[in-house]
Amino acid sequence: MPLIYSIIETAAHPNFSSLYRQLGMEEQRFTNMRKVMAALKKRAPDYIVAEFIYGYSNNYAGVNISNLDVLLYSLQKYAPQCRVIVFCDKEEQQHTDKLREIFPLHGVLVRPVQTADMKTLLSA
Repeated sequence: MPLIYSIIETAAHPNFSSLYRQLGMEEQRFTNMRKVMAALKKRAPDYIVAEFIYGYSNNYAGVNISNLDVLLYSLQKYAPQCRVIVFCDKEEQQHTDKLREIFPLHGVLVRPVQTADMKTLLSA
């Protein structure tokens, strides 16, 4: 059974739990990045879905592009085959290209995210 981590950092994160069940996936939901990192070391997910939040000014110490950089670096060690899907606002979509230059992303979905688009990415 494929494992998917849902990393929920804002209320705008779409709830696709029923879709994951329909596709025969096990979902683990996280609201804290430290818990994601601990879980990652125990069991590598097949997919991660998370919100992309661009690091304007010095929000992420000026070194990182977004809230996801540390996680994506960790995936290289603990789950190199994991596919990452990010949700973003239309205004921040251009910044996901900077992230893609460093990390492979399976998909970028702009809010509001449609179930059919998510299903396509998970079925690919």
